[in-house]
Amino acid sequence: MDKRYIVVGAGAVGGVVGARLHRAGQQVVLVARGEHGAALREHGLTVHSPAGADTARIPVAAGPQEVELREGDVLLLAVKTQDTAAALADWAERPVGPDGARAGSRLPLVCLQNGVENERLALRHFRRVYGAMVVLPAAFLTPGEVRIWCGPRTGALALGRYPDGADDTVREIAADLTAADFRAEVVEDVLRWKYGKLVDNLANAVDALCGQRPGAESAALAVRARAEAVAVLERSGIAFATSEELTELRLGAVERRPSDPGAGHGSTWQSLKRGGRSAEVDYLNGEIVLLGRGCGVPTPVNELFQELVNRWVRERREPGSLAVAELAELIGRAADEQPLAAG
Repeated sequence: MDKRYIVVGAGAVGGVVGARLHRAGQQVVLVARGEHGAALREHGLTVHSPAGADTARIPVAAGPQEVELREGDVLLLAVKTQDTAAALADWAERPVGPDGARAGSRLPLVCLQNGVENERLALRHFRRVYGAMVVLPAAFLTPGEVRIWCGPRTGALALGRYPDGADDTVREIAADLTAADFRAEVVEDVLRWKYGKLVDNLANAVDALCGQRPGAESAALAVRARAEAVAVLERSGIAFATSEELTELRLGAVERRPSDPGAGHGSTWQSLKRGGRSAEVDYLNGEIVLLGRGCGVPTPVNELFQELVNRWVRERREPGSLAVAELAELIGRAADEQPLAAG
C-alpha cells in the first residue's frame, strides 16, 4: 500500500512540511487555491531558508474533487482553525479506493495547527485523528513561496493520537518527518503539548498589533496574557506543557536564524499582512477567554487582544501599526473594568 501525504492548506506550515516530505522521497499532493495554487502549478513551490532557495515541482489540487483518494493516503490538515470546519466537510465524505468508503472512516488525519479546537472538530468527521504540536518559524506572504528562518532542523513536532495515546500510524508519520529534516517526537499526551503551545501563541496578538518592537514593555504585555492563561488552565484542571519543555524540544533543532527583514513574524501578523478576511485569534486568545468565562477567571488582556485583532481584520489595518504604549494604556482600562487574573 503506497503512502501519500495530502497537504490540505499549503501555506507556511503546510507548504514547508509538504516540500520537505517531497524532497525526502514521499509522495505528496499540495492543496491550494487562488493565486497561490496557480503559482504552484506554474512555477512550483519555492522554499527560502538560511541555506538558500529550493524549488520543487509537487502535484497540486484546488480541492478534494481533484484528488482521487486511495488506501495509504494521510491527510495533513494545515488550514487556519476558522477554516477547519469547512475543510473537514469537504474531505470527510470523499470516496476512497474502489469500494468508495468514506475518507472519514478510512483515512488518518493529522492536525498541523495552532490551538486546541481542530482535533475536536475533526473527531466529529474522522475516526482516526492525530494532533501535532508544531514549532516551525515560517512565513507565507507571496504566492508560490514560503520562508523559514531556523536551523539546523526545519522544525520540531510532538505528535500523538487524539485525544491521547499513540499507535503505529503516528510512529510511522513521525519517522517520515524525521527523515524529512524535522525533529518529530511521538507523545502519549499530545493535547497537553498543544495547550502549552497555545499559551506560547498568545503573544501572536502583540506581534500582529504592535509588530516586533524591542523593549521590556512589549514583552510584558505578552507575559500578562500568558499569566491569565496559566491561571485559567490551572483553575480548569487542564494540563499543559511548560515553557521549559517547549524549549527542550527546540533545543539543538530549531534555532531562529533571521534571513530577511520580514522574518520572525507570527501567523496572525501574516494573516493581516496578506489582507485576510479572518484571523485565528478567536481560537488562541479567544480560547482562553472562553475557558476563563467557564471557570470564573477574568481574562481582560486576552479579551482585549481578541477584540483588537478582529477589529484590525475588519478594518484592514496594517499589522504593527499600534504603539506599544497605546496598547498598554488600553490594557490598563480593561483591567479597571474587570480584575486581572491572579498569577
